[in-house]
Amino acid sequence: MATFKEFRNNVKPNWCPGCGDFSIQAAIQRAAANVGLEPEQLAVVSGIGCSGRISGYINAYGFHGIHGRALPIAQGVKLANRELTVIASGGDGDGFAIGMGHTVHAIRRNLNLTYIVMDNQIYGLTKGQTSPRSAEGFKTKSTPEGSIESTLSPLEIAMSAGATFVAQSFSSDLKQLTSLIEQGIKHEGFSLINVFSPCVTFNKINTYDWFKENIVNLEQFPDYDPTNRVAAMNKIMETNGMLTGLIYQNTARKSYEDLVAGFKQEGLAKQNVKITQDEFDKLVAEFK
Repeated sequence: MATFKEFRNNVKPNWCPGCGDFSIQAAIQRAAANVGLEPEQLAVVSGIGCSGRISGYINAYGFHGIHGRALPIAQGVKLANRELTVIASGGDGDGFAIGMGHTVHAIRRNLNLTYIVMDNQIYGLTKGQTSPRSAEGFKTKSTPEGSIESTLSPLEIAMSAGATFVAQSFSSDLKQLTSLIEQGIKHEGFSLINVFSPCVTFNKINTYDWFKENIVNLEQFPDYDPTNRVAAMNKIMETNGMLTGLIYQNTARKSYEDLVAGFKQEGLAKQNVKITQDEFDKLVAEFK
């Protein structure tokens, strides 16, 4: 059985010292080892941004996609080879701005993969602009007078789109984050894990100390039931989305690939796709 060290490679991350993404990388590696995966059984697909580099920092199959398109690629990988554990990752700009349409539709399809969003509430790679997760009044190079747009709530959107697994964590809480990723991997369906990951270079508001003062850990509520959809939505709104832990899980709904008629258990990768000349000619004739 592989240890978390076997999910390391020789590529040194070029994130800023103190970036929360380091902890997220470590949590993915630990979670993969804890659920019994080997490096060749894991595929990590990422988009663009500081967080998009993570697919090259983990010893597994990696695919660095284009901006906002990590989820279409990840869904294709999962449908092609169901034996792979697929993790998609990206920042809040990648997943909740240009990629928001893909995020919503991936959630409602409920493919069996895990999507980890590194939420630093700013565009870091392009040197500090307002993102969909920035608060009203947030001053950056793109909003020098303060943002006049409301903050997007990914948890509420995920719940509304029919998510079957919704969780949120903080990069400083490695134990909780690792556990949530493990649960997300084991969940039969789409798992959304939003992670507060402070940008130490460009975001001087949402700092580590700020998150520690404002986060509400669901462990404070021993009677909280993550299978209660209404209670989950209420708790999200009560805390203004600043809660961490397993927020909601529905194990009754089948995954997308289990519902596709005639879909073989091993996926597309191992199916015989060879066709005869007659079959090819017939196929081409349909487009004449």
